[in-house]
Amino acid sequence: MDTLSYKTISANKQTVVHSWHIIDAENLIVGRLATTVANLIRGKHKASFTPHVNTGDKVIIINAEKVRFTGKKMEDKIYLHYTGYPGGQRATTPARLLAKKPDEVLRKAVEGMLPGNKLDKEFMKNLFIYAGTEHPHGAQNPKPFELKK
Repeated sequence: MDTLSYKTISANKQTVVHSWHIIDAENLIVGRLATTVANLIRGKHKASFTPHVNTGDKVIIINAEKVRFTGKKMEDKIYLHYTGYPGGQRATTPARLLAKKPDEVLRKAVEGMLPGNKLDKEFMKNLFIYAGTEHPHGAQNPKPFELKK
């Protein structure tokens, strides 16, 4: 006798519906914005969240050059990378990175908050970051997403 009144539904690639969100990053704190965006592109805000399927939404971030850090992180935080050559470790600060590649600060923050599994590259394809207010995704009719204060 089947007395269970509900069935657990697991999402799959064919049943997932991706919606589009747009976020204005002007004067927002990088870490708080990145946690919200990571949850959106992973799909944790949906009732149909399934850990092994990309159930997330597409997110457009505009005004990426106008984000801010709390405290003295703009000068004290260090991003490291390695060129692959001996002695090739390079360091930069968020202030220099914002001047050179404004979208890279947010991209690194969101990528660091996603799990390191087979889906991480697929999640990052759902993120579109632009330095100015213009973006080429008008045809998708993105809904404005307001962050909680």
